[in-house]
Amino acid sequence: MGFLTGLLGVGGGFLITPALTLFLGLRMKQAVGSSLAIIVINSVAGFSAHAAGFTIEWPTVLAFAIPAILGSLVAARLARRLKENHVRVSFAVLIFAVAAWVTASTVTA
Repeated sequence: MGFLTGLLGVGGGFLITPALTLFLGLRMKQAVGSSLAIIVINSVAGFSAHAAGFTIEWPTVLAFAIPAILGSLVAARLARRLKENHVRVSFAVLIFAVAAWVTASTVTA
């Protein structure tokens, strides 16, 4: 898991969260929080490797990071109010939507 996220820069929540729920039996809300902590650690390692090679496009980073921070704060508050099953179903719908989009864009490319 860590190898894929480090090599390709993908998968954080999409790979780690399901693994934590399916293989380790964590509840969805615990898996999300734990996944975010794992992603921070992986991100620090990946960032240090890429920063040394000057491969970071800072304006793009800021354009994505600022809305992501705001969205994360809102989502964390919302998740506390939602039932466990609603969080799980929402996550599943998101994964399927992203998979469909990636598949469609790959087929048409």
